[in-house]
Amino acid sequence: MNRRDILRTVAAAPLAPRANDSSVPNILFILSDDHSYPYVGVYGANWMSTPNLDQFAREGMLFERAFTAAPQCVPSRTALMTGRSPVAARMGRFSSPLPPDIITAPEVLRTRGYYTGVCGRYFHLNGVITPSPTTAKVYEKHQLRTWKQRIDFLDVSAQATTPRLFEQFLGQAPKGRPWFFWINYSDPHHVWDPDAGRVDPAKIKLPPHLPDLPGVREDLARYCGEVERADRSFAEAMAVLRKSGQEANTLVIFMGDNGMAFPHGKGSLYDPGMNVPLMARWPGHIKPAVTRTLISGEDLAATFMDAGGADLPKGVSGRSFYPLLTGGRYEPREHIFGARLFHGNGAFTAETKASTFDLSRCVRSNRYKLIYNVTPQMEYWPVDSGQDPGWQQILAAHKAGTLKPEHERAYFQRPRPVLELFDLDSDPGELNNLAGRPELRDIQQSLMEAMQEKMITDYDFIPPVLNEALPRVPPGAAKKNRKK
Repeated sequence: MNRRDILRTVAAAPLAPRANDSSVPNILFILSDDHSYPYVGVYGANWMSTPNLDQFAREGMLFERAFTAAPQCVPSRTALMTGRSPVAARMGRFSSPLPPDIITAPEVLRTRGYYTGVCGRYFHLNGVITPSPTTAKVYEKHQLRTWKQRIDFLDVSAQATTPRLFEQFLGQAPKGRPWFFWINYSDPHHVWDPDAGRVDPAKIKLPPHLPDLPGVREDLARYCGEVERADRSFAEAMAVLRKSGQEANTLVIFMGDNGMAFPHGKGSLYDPGMNVPLMARWPGHIKPAVTRTLISGEDLAATFMDAGGADLPKGVSGRSFYPLLTGGRYEPREHIFGARLFHGNGAFTAETKASTFDLSRCVRSNRYKLIYNVTPQMEYWPVDSGQDPGWQQILAAHKAGTLKPEHERAYFQRPRPVLELFDLDSDPGELNNLAGRPELRDIQQSLMEAMQEKMITDYDFIPPVLNEALPRVPPGAAKKNRKK
């Protein structure tokens, strides 16, 4: 069934039943870039100033355990818009646009009368921003760039133009119809702009996975400065919404697309690579609350479609948390899953490091996480920030033999373990690998079984995490079977 047929089926379905209020909201989705938990004041980062996000969170629902489906922008955003894992949606490379047969939340919402749009930083789902002649020829030959057909409004200009573009979108939205708008910010993506400002490095509370070095603190100071600028940009977008007079009937969701470009962060399946800010507000419909419910990046698209009254298309694995927001019946997830895939547009060479090419999968419960490293031989290198003072000072400390043992293991053990198991209650920095411990055998087995199921149902291409027990064929039996 092609995309058009799937959308016809969705459009023909009756409105999805609602437990409580059946009104259909406008939906404003605001996405920051490379933004890890807990780098917003309301999460406890009191060394930085984010008054607008803090106030917004206090007026709505604040999520402490929201995880993207991948620690990289392209695969993560794939899940956010499709409700599928990036593996299931076949988006493991930056150079390939979203496959034409994969349905997105904006398209489903259009079948319910929504006017839809995307603006801001390049949204990464239409292939390479400026493709090479060879790649451009492939795009044209196979008609792979489909986003102008998927939505009504598309402008991926720089972050500073966002308020004007949002006003333009609202001005074009037909009266009496709901709308969906996705704003993409570039902050706090690396490179960290010194013009954004910086916080006091001495006041920053370092996470356990980062050694306390001056360069690490300085990098974090600049990173937090960009988070503060993202907070100001968020306020500008909310001012446009308020001016339009539509704030009361708009579900606003703010989220980070994946984790920060630091060691153990972006490009890794540890929590700093996947655990992101998430907060939602809809006046009169969402009661102020803080929740530790596990949320997956796959769940956002499902929630958008559910809020718009649409049934989920076949193949969507995300679970709508719309009932959780509005006080309906909601069954929490037992696990979230993550996939680390190829990063960037460069070709593989003999010098390629894990920052570019690494394959791994993870499954996380409320307490435990299992990581399956399929390319453990790759030399670790942080995504984007490898030349910055922080990582360069970590390298120097490694060569001098002055790093703590846990940091040596985290960044310089080679090959890395194929399996890593962490007790997140006792080891939130994910520095003490418990894989293979006899006392955790049942926990490890159950996580491996959950991962195996996810890999099978997503049609994953990497080797299975569990060995399949094949029956032993007695000598000569194969030859006898061939004769039959």
